Amino acid sequence: MTLLDQAGKVRSGEELPLEQITAFLNNAGMNLNGIPELSQFPGGASNLTYLLKYADAELILRRPPIGHKAKSAHDMVREAKLMQALKPVYNYVPKVLAICEDSTIMGCDFYVMERIHGIIPRQNMPESLNLTVQDTHTLCLNVIDKMIALHQIDYQAAGLQGLGRGAGYVQRQISGWSERAVQAKTDNSADFSEIVAWLEQHKPAQDAATCLIHNDFRFDNVVLNPQNPLEVIGVLDWEMATLGDPLMDLGNTLAYWAQSDDDAIFLSMRRQPTHLPGMLTRQEVIAYYLEKMGLEVENSDFYVIFGLFRLAIIIQQIYYRYHHGQNKNPQFAEFVNITNYLQKRCLKLIANYSRG
Repeated sequence: MTLLDQAGKVRSGEELPLEQITAFLNNAGMNLNGIPELSQFPGGASNLTYLLKYADAELILRRPPIGHKAKSAHDMVREAKLMQALKPVYNYVPKVLAICEDSTIMGCDFYVMERIHGIIPRQNMPESLNLTVQDTHTLCLNVIDKMIALHQIDYQAAGLQGLGRGAGYVQRQISGWSERAVQAKTDNSADFSEIVAWLEQHKPAQDAATCLIHNDFRFDNVVLNPQNPLEVIGVLDWEMATLGDPLMDLGNTLAYWAQSDDDAIFLSMRRQPTHLPGMLTRQEVIAYYLEKMGLEVENSDFYVIFGLFRLAIIIQQIYYRYHHGQNKNPQFAEFVNITNYLQKRCLKLIANYSRG
């Protein structure tokens, strides 16, 4: 069994017009032969990712969800151009090969990039890797180090100051996600007003810094070297990358960081192997990160709670579309229960904070 990340069967209704795509790529100078074999990578709540396997090339295509119209939330052109700008200063970004803004090809913008062959650590690490506890610990630090490396890039020297608004990021995030929480509310979903009020009351006086942030930095968005699975060779999914506060990026990462002593519900939601012996706990991640970045924080709970709040609203937005018949995927039917659980998890952390 191969360790490399594999694409599978294309989901019904998510097929692509392969002849038109191939003609576009050839017009862009790629000189591809024939029509590719098409397969699709797991996931699909956000942007869709495909493998185009030609006789002499393997390419990755990214497009918005089927039927999606609002360009701002799934802006393929922005993501691709951001990756092109980042590549010279952060080589873990895949190389973008073509950007398509011609809606006549498949009704949306899309882009095509190189395929980085490697292992993506999803919910569980491949058993055949046989990583020791020390190996797992080393891998954990190597992954965190790639986020730190991103945050330490001199974005101004690299000419990347146009990627986002920068200063005031924390307040914009609280305001923006609070509005989304109201807009995505359904009659069976939790209320987040108490959490929003706590975030407003306990937000830092100013941003810790302004830097390049990924905004979805997880183990299942990194690619490992198959010859040395402790080495990170790629970082994927740059849709939400921008200029912002690095501690907000860390909080978003920790929202997905299920550790071995978490409750059964949170562990059942796990999408990455952070529960394994050798992985850092959330508090250890915070301590390691702050030391490496040379930062001090009075209230790390703020960033952890914000990350969980943001994740809850992301999931609720997906459920909202399902609830109103805009998406028929039956796996989204239970997302409201996840949203409600995360609301309770936030409130529990707030209660623990208040007790000191």
